Amino acid sequence: MSTSTQEPPTALIDRAQTFLSENKRVVLLGAAAALAVGIGGAYYAYSSSSRTRTSDVEKGTGTGGSKKKKSSKSKKKKTAKDGPILEEIVPPLPKVEEEPTLFDRQLSEEEIKSMPVEDRTKLASQLKEKGNAAYKNTKFNEAAVYYTRAIEVTPKPEPVFYSNRAACYVNMSPPNYTAVVDDCDEALKLDSQYVKALNRRAVAFEGLHRYEEALRDYTAATILDRFTNQSTAKSVERVVGIYASQKAAEEMANRQPRLPSFALITAYFAAFRSRALSQLQLKLRLTRVSIGPHPTFPEEPSTGDNTLLLALQALDATDYVHAASLINEAIDQGISWDQGRAEALNLRGTFKFLMNESVGAKEDLLASLELVPGFTQSLVKLASAHMEQGDAPSAFKCFEDAIKFNPNDPDIYYHRGQVYFIMNEFSKAAEEYIKSTELDDTFVFSHIQLAVAQYKSGETGKSQVTFRKTLQAFPSRSEPPNYYGELLLDQGRFPEAIEKFERAWELEQARHSSSTTSSPPNVLPLVNKGLALFQFKQDAGAAERYCSEALRLDSDCEAAVATMAQLYLHAGPGGSDGEKRIEKAMTLFKKQAEMARSEVELQSALA
Repeated sequence: MSTSTQEPPTALIDRAQTFLSENKRVVLLGAAAALAVGIGGAYYAYSSSSRTRTSDVEKGTGTGGSKKKKSSKSKKKKTAKDGPILEEIVPPLPKVEEEPTLFDRQLSEEEIKSMPVEDRTKLASQLKEKGNAAYKNTKFNEAAVYYTRAIEVTPKPEPVFYSNRAACYVNMSPPNYTAVVDDCDEALKLDSQYVKALNRRAVAFEGLHRYEEALRDYTAATILDRFTNQSTAKSVERVVGIYASQKAAEEMANRQPRLPSFALITAYFAAFRSRALSQLQLKLRLTRVSIGPHPTFPEEPSTGDNTLLLALQALDATDYVHAASLINEAIDQGISWDQGRAEALNLRGTFKFLMNESVGAKEDLLASLELVPGFTQSLVKLASAHMEQGDAPSAFKCFEDAIKFNPNDPDIYYHRGQVYFIMNEFSKAAEEYIKSTELDDTFVFSHIQLAVAQYKSGETGKSQVTFRKTLQAFPSRSEPPNYYGELLLDQGRFPEAIEKFERAWELEQARHSSSTTSSPPNVLPLVNKGLALFQFKQDAGAAERYCSEALRLDSDCEAAVATMAQLYLHAGPGGSDGEKRIEKAMTLFKKQAEMARSEVELQSALA
């Protein structure tokens, strides 16, 4: 299980990213699908790979030479240190009396045309063998010359001649990657399923920093090899990492700030104890309704004051888009008192933080604190912004400052515990959660996080006791059984985990049916149940059904999007609906990338 300083505890995103980690082919194919780099073509090649290749001159095991036993006096065979291995093992050709000059000089076009087709085929094969011998002795320039002559002489273009010459260009110092691409292009025109040509061209594309094209070729080669080539699999992972990092930086530099999903925003605000809106309205003297025994009415509020009230009401109704817009309007219109301006700046800073504008968020939160220095929630959120930028010392200073102003604010300790948690200091995190619950034991996430921290510390017994107590203390909340189910799932206690996810979903449905807002339900229990069934019974169909239902209810649930994309790829590209499943997976991976809030999240989505 894992958490962040921005949201309640959940291991689901991590689990969705890793639950198929044992099945390497899914990860490989998923990476390529996320980048939309020609999987349709790779699928076509895969589905037709059973056809017999007729363009190879000879068949072999790919070791690049015969396995004939050598005498003890023979020299040790030399091979290219880092280069590809040539394809063919051929039986020794019978000795023929060929004119030596045919090997040693360039034949003119007229001489070649005057030769019988059979002689040209025979000579091309012999020139290739000369090239193979030179290649094995690391004489790459000489080998390339022989392959070039074979290409010129052969009456029928052979893909192996181009691929072998490409292998020479790869191993030259420096490598001639452009020539490698050109030769592999020719080889693949002659045989679109030539795996070694795909791999060599991928190496060249990588050397030319054309990572998207390299990934396309590595992935196609992996599919054609039926996911059995571990070297290619590692190449896919390597190039995906490079490409995703590069693409994420470019994407975030050009991306317009936008709010994340409803579920993420809700989770972030849920990580703070609620401050009753009526209390704020009373303090601002803006309410038009009775509050307790002392009804009050506005006393000449400004336009900005009224807009702030509308923003707070929209926030209370979980209408985040309008709340963010109204907060900006209120600040622009002008708010008439310091407490109100501080509240507005706090909320605008919060929305900027959620949109990954950490610099702007810090500016608003600092401005809020200039107006109201003891605004501990602004200090806690400022700590989150510092952590987002990797500045842990500044984050901890914010927590210390907040404690100086209000040592009895339980949110300070809860969020400081979150920081310790992401730093893997679980014992310290547990101490903070305990302090938070001592100050206010009505906040469910402090209890859940304590149980998770205990589990991460290896105190499984304590963790289970804490979860059971939490289940009793919050019988109508869906979060305790959901996260307890995750703990059980992590232990491989599948039936118990599934039971907890089912209970969590029952409670969530009951809550949602009685809600007055139009917000979607928390669908994480559904996704978790699907994953549990997949891990328990390898029931991919059931997992897909539960994730489909989750997406129907909340199309922007990150966990459901990521999980469904991987499930679509679980069976690979085979089968009658394989191509459609890949297309659906590509659409979901693209959506996951679009939903990424930060460069790190986007890089993870792309990779």
